Amino acid sequence: MDNPSLESLPDCAIVADLYADLDPEWERFLAEAAISGRPVYHYKQVWEAETGKVQIEHMSENGFGALVPSFAYQKMKRAIDVVLSVLALPFIIPLMAICAAAIRWDSKGPIFFRQRRMGFRGVEFNVLKLRTMTESHVGDDRDLSITRNDDKRITRVGAVLRRTRVDELPQIFNIMRGEMSWIGPRPEAVSLSQWYEGEIPFYRYRHIVRPGITGWAQVNQGHVADLDEVNEKLQYDFYYIKNLSYWLDLLILIRTIRVVSSGLFCEFTPRFQ
Repeated sequence: MDNPSLESLPDCAIVADLYADLDPEWERFLAEAAISGRPVYHYKQVWEAETGKVQIEHMSENGFGALVPSFAYQKMKRAIDVVLSVLALPFIIPLMAICAAAIRWDSKGPIFFRQRRMGFRGVEFNVLKLRTMTESHVGDDRDLSITRNDDKRITRVGAVLRRTRVDELPQIFNIMRGEMSWIGPRPEAVSLSQWYEGEIPFYRYRHIVRPGITGWAQVNQGHVADLDEVNEKLQYDFYYIKNLSYWLDLLILIRTIRVVSSGLFCEFTPRFQ
C-alpha cells in the first residue's frame, strides 16, 4: 500500500512491523489507526499466536526481558505442584506397585530407571522413571538417550508403559523435591543438553523455569530426533516461558490427557528416554 489511509481499508485489525524504520506517513497512519480504536499488532505477535512458537532468530530483538517469567506466578505454581502431588500420591503409588510387579516379571533389572538430566537454572538432577528397556541398554550416553520405532531395547511391558506415559509417574518424587513441575519444558539428558547448547543459540535459556512431566512442546510437536526438530521444540518452549499462565498450563493439561488417551506421538516417532 503506497499511500496508507484509514478510509481505504475495511474495519479490521492492522498488522505491521512496528520495529522497522517507518516513513513518517506510515507512522502517522498507524498512530491514527490506534487512536481510532483499531487494533494494531506487531507481526511477530500474530505469528506467535498462530503458531504457538517464538522465533529463536529474533531473540535479540525480542529481548530476554520478554521471556522472564513472573516470580509471583512461579511461587504459586510451585505451591500448586506440591498440593497436587500430595493429593495424587495415594492413587499413583498403587499403580506404580502394579507396574513394578509387571516389570519384575517381564525382564531382569531394577524397577526404576535413573538418569542425569539438566534442570532448573542449569542444575543437574536424577530423573526417576519406571524402567522400560533392558538393563544393558540404559544410560546417559547421547545415542542411548534416543529411542526409535521398533527399538529392540524396549521390553514388552515397557512398550505399554511408554505408550500410556505411565513410565513418567515416579517423577512425582522429583516434583516433591522441587526438581520438576507437573508442567514445563521436558528435561533433557545432560549429554544431550550440553550438545544442544553448543549447537543452538539461547538453548540454555529454557532452564529459567522448572522442567515438567509434560509441556507445550510435547502436546504440539511430540518427540524429536534431529537438531532441526530440537530447534522447533525450543521455539515451543520459549512460547511457554513467554506466556506462562494458569490458562496455558490448563490448556497443556487438557491436551496431555487427549494425547495420552489417544496414544498420539508414541508409536510413530522417535522418543527420548
